[in-house]
Amino acid sequence: MTHTQLRPPTMADVARLAGVSHQTVSRVLGDHPNVREQTRVRVLRAIEEMGYRRNSSARALVTRRTRTLGVVASDTTLYGPASTLFALEEAARAEGYLALERQSAQTVRRRSLFGRPSLRRLTVEELSEALDHLGEGGVEGVVAIAPQRSAVEALAELRHPFPVVVVGSGPGVDIPSVSVDQQLGGRLATAHLLAAGHRTVWHLAGPEDWQEAADRAAGWRSTLEAEGVEPPMLLRGDWSPLSGYRAGQELAGWVGRGLTAVFVANDQMALGVLRALREAGVRTPQDVAVVGFDDIPESEFFAPPLTTVRQDFEAVGKQGIALLLDLIEGRPPAASRIAIEPQLVVRASTFPYTAQAERVPL
Repeated sequence: MTHTQLRPPTMADVARLAGVSHQTVSRVLGDHPNVREQTRVRVLRAIEEMGYRRNSSARALVTRRTRTLGVVASDTTLYGPASTLFALEEAARAEGYLALERQSAQTVRRRSLFGRPSLRRLTVEELSEALDHLGEGGVEGVVAIAPQRSAVEALAELRHPFPVVVVGSGPGVDIPSVSVDQQLGGRLATAHLLAAGHRTVWHLAGPEDWQEAADRAAGWRSTLEAEGVEPPMLLRGDWSPLSGYRAGQELAGWVGRGLTAVFVANDQMALGVLRALREAGVRTPQDVAVVGFDDIPESEFFAPPLTTVRQDFEAVGKQGIALLLDLIEGRPPAASRIAIEPQLVVRASTFPYTAQAERVPL
């Protein structure tokens, strides 16, 4: 290092000098086989020229002695991702894992069990940067909270020198994964309403790019079709109470025209639906029964208390960490795709329905 250099060279400096990405430098340092020889030589030459030295955490990655795991998430402000993150941290702590939270490329401070760049939209470029960021911190493996289909597709395009497990991605993923069976949850909610005598069930779905929203809607649709019922118009929200309120205003206009039951894709949107129905003079459950999804802590205090589908985030966390540790230690996992069963929690928003004369219960 020259006297004018104020800090030691970083992996980013090496990447710029060699004309490659951070990820390529990381692969060369990890002796990854998928690097062209001429690229490897160029990177090694840049490392020697700059006098770059990996930090102790990064060197420990090779020997797997850091006891550090990483997590990448798109948005942990939402109940599902936030609950998943907490469950993963608890499960990692129970396994004796320590970690670093990396706030930026320059600042590292101990705070939680994971280094965790939080990204609102997981593109290939952002994921690559986040994984490189965690790799420099010496993680042994990474959990990606990736409920959006675009995020999983981006992750599948990347190669990395450590094991990766995806949570919240649903079925059909080529990466080791753990998720709640969202289609089963949709079936439980819809079947519950049909069993109460409703001729059909309307659905307020979540955002189109979310795999969980798609799977819950698929469970709703398949349950109706199995009973010979043509699914009514699907409405869509963005997980927020406001979007539920606006959808509820639209749903209120269908009361008296065949709408007596609604399955809402999460509890926060259900809160908005309940308010909109109440303001329109529609009683719940006497006029319209409502089922949510998630069983957030506040759902039993809604007016009326909300029937909902509970997700076992604790099981997701334990299974996700167990699968990741199997991969880290080279043990063959019992399954590479694990589905956790949800549970229907019945409350006052779906009291048994008494069909009116013009309606014939299924």
